[in-house]
Amino acid sequence: MQCRMSPKAISSFRSSKVPQLLGVACIALLALTACGRGKKDAAAAAETKPALTVTTDAVRVAPLQRTVLASGAIFPWQEVIIGPEVGGYRVSSLRVDVGDKVKRGQVLVQLSDDMLKAEVSSRRAALRAAEARAANSAAAWRRGQAMIGSGALSQANLDTLQADQLATAAAIDTSRADLAMSELRLRYTQVTAPDDGTITARSVSVGQIGQTGAEMLRLLRLGRIEWRAEVPEGQLAGLRSGLAVKITTADGKTVQAKVRAVAPTVQTGNRTALIYADITSGDARPGMFARGEIEIGTSDALLAPVAALVVQDGYSYLYVLGDKDIVQRRLVHTGVVRADTVELLDGVKAGERVVVKGAGFLKDGDKVRVNDAKTGA
Repeated sequence: MQCRMSPKAISSFRSSKVPQLLGVACIALLALTACGRGKKDAAAAAETKPALTVTTDAVRVAPLQRTVLASGAIFPWQEVIIGPEVGGYRVSSLRVDVGDKVKRGQVLVQLSDDMLKAEVSSRRAALRAAEARAANSAAAWRRGQAMIGSGALSQANLDTLQADQLATAAAIDTSRADLAMSELRLRYTQVTAPDDGTITARSVSVGQIGQTGAEMLRLLRLGRIEWRAEVPEGQLAGLRSGLAVKITTADGKTVQAKVRAVAPTVQTGNRTALIYADITSGDARPGMFARGEIEIGTSDALLAPVAALVVQDGYSYLYVLGDKDIVQRRLVHTGVVRADTVELLDGVKAGERVVVKGAGFLKDGDKVRVNDAKTGA
């Protein structure tokens, strides 16, 4: 079916404004098409333009010193409590003070010994008397034995002489024991150092009456101190005696130590075990709190610069440089940090390049310009 317009209708259409409107619409459509094409071209140009100039570094494999971190206090290796072995005597002199270094056998405290000296003199006199009686009874026993054949003495008299001789000999032994006891008590009026060391505490004064076993002084035996630290049970496998320890005190000083022993049991309350490390050098004092690094060995690890890490929402990321200098964001898990490098447990491979400078300003898929001497850019 064909539709034809009459000449009159065609003339009327041409004289109307419809053709003008169609022309305006076509022009507008062409303009919009050109504008859209221009935007697409601009977006494409923007995608190819680098977002940032960055530097990169390669993930590498290198030996890493493995350590176990722990903290604890510094204690005396052995602290000896020194007190008198005799009681009831006045302290006549005090010859040391806190901080003094002493030698084994050195007199530290002198107790009053006048009464004991008198007692020793008395015991010596009693011994001499016992020896005289013993000599007399021994002579009588010898004379009695010489008269056995004459019948001048009965057997009963001889038995008496023999018993007297034995009794006086035993009296000598008793007197000697009493004298030795008195001399020993006299020696104990001098309170001496049981070993070399340093005096760490004093609780006695001149004029005080000493009591047997009561504390007078404390001695840091041999000047040895140790670091005692708690280590989680999961990290005990690599610990053993002889390992080196680097200890840092609260004032920032570093001292060296060596593990002497690892506790054979784990504390059920906190699931940790104690380690004991002898401090071998450095300035440390008992009572200090310190943290330490126990060196358990060396092994290979993936390492990257710490500056390349980007932490977002509690996770660590690296931006890995890919083809055409387009970066890819990767989630990584980190291990030991040493100076300006960090151990990477996963997420990257050895040899891959990661963005260092500028990493915090990138997003996944950005194109970058590399300004890195190592890459020759």
